[in-house]
Amino acid sequence: MSNVEKETDEKKGGGEILFCGGTSWETIGRKKGPVEGNLVSPTRLRSLLNVDIRFVASGCASCHCVALDVEGRCFTWGRNEKGQLGVGDKIQRDRPTLVSQLSKYKIVQASAGRNHTVVVAENGESLAFGWNKHGQLGTGSTKNEFEPSPVSCLVSDVKTTACGADFTVWLSSVEGASILTAGLPQYGQLGHGTDNEYNTKDGSVKLAYEAQPRPKPIASLSGETIVKVACGTNHTIAVDANGHVYTWGFGGYGRLGHREQKDEWEPRRVDVFQRQNVLPPDAVISAGSVNSACTAAGGQLYMWGKLKNTGDDWMYPKPVLDLSGWNLRCMDSGNMHHFVGADQSCISWGQAQNGELGYGPMGQKSSAIPKKVDILEGMYVISVACGLSHSMVVVDRTNVADQLSQLDIYDGKAFEEGTEEEPANQTQPATKRRGRMQKTRKTTTTMIWRKWA
Repeated sequence: MSNVEKETDEKKGGGEILFCGGTSWETIGRKKGPVEGNLVSPTRLRSLLNVDIRFVASGCASCHCVALDVEGRCFTWGRNEKGQLGVGDKIQRDRPTLVSQLSKYKIVQASAGRNHTVVVAENGESLAFGWNKHGQLGTGSTKNEFEPSPVSCLVSDVKTTACGADFTVWLSSVEGASILTAGLPQYGQLGHGTDNEYNTKDGSVKLAYEAQPRPKPIASLSGETIVKVACGTNHTIAVDANGHVYTWGFGGYGRLGHREQKDEWEPRRVDVFQRQNVLPPDAVISAGSVNSACTAAGGQLYMWGKLKNTGDDWMYPKPVLDLSGWNLRCMDSGNMHHFVGADQSCISWGQAQNGELGYGPMGQKSSAIPKKVDILEGMYVISVACGLSHSMVVVDRTNVADQLSQLDIYDGKAFEEGTEEEPANQTQPATKRRGRMQKTRKTTTTMIWRKWA
């Protein structure tokens, strides 16, 4: 998860973080059907009410969240069974918590896997925390299976990072090594021409995959400058400086866009994006669990892979005509849902069970076609992130104070039952409460039709 590249508009600085979806971190993805504690409308987080957030991250397989503010501070919350919150323990946090051991860095980018997190500092250093069984933290060793506090990754001059479920990709400014990978190689998602499979038991078949704990440059891309990257659960999508798109890893459902379902152990160029249809410099890319997306010439959004439970899979990139004419600035994909910031609107669609589309209590749970999140209409979206069953949106506060004041505010549970943790933000405005959640507002959704400039 998701994790995907989310473009941040630097001119807008930070803004207000809003959350929707499941908050029962211990049961999400483990219990069939809806679970308790869902926030079905975009909701403000009390701990971060006065904090200027500029970037949010999660992942299509993630049950935890990361938020970065304009000062470079890193906040995490959610599931923490493998130490993926970086706070030194394995205790779940329902409230955004400052990762204090990163305080000497200015963190500018982050990504999240199933049970690990990787961040990038302004000085080009990368640090990671969480599960390291497959070497996904990039420390060069799997001796420590869990790293609940930040450790250094063996990569220099890092520009950005992206996490799959159990692997990590770094983009570096080092010549000849612009893209490096580490972690689980099972489906070829590391791009090194092998899945590192071996048999662990004599006389019978018990397959395993050799971990790759040291970040390794992808040799077949050594002559290219990779500028964008996004990861699904077990596949990767990347874009070079010339606007060409490459995909590799698990090929099921056509998520690689090559008109077949074969796994690709090395980067393979997607033939749809060439000549007059290469990606522009401001293109947005995204990878969900079983699908991929990008904007190409003219800002047109293309998607491929499994997009819904019924109907045929898209074996190659096809334009999403419902979003033709919209100026898409940021996008992220979760397990089977998507969030987009475009013009002065926020748009979502996909399959959902826990309110992660933000349509509100009166809106539908899922949508096969893009719809506006009406309660956010007129707001400028700075950053979006989608997790396994949740979504985060950062909106510019300019001229929308009244609109924001109408949104619910969520407290979350304290650090431990019976104790109060120190909030991330010390100056919080008083708000009348009804339990842990203010009274829910009714909201509706609006279908997106083509919008022509």
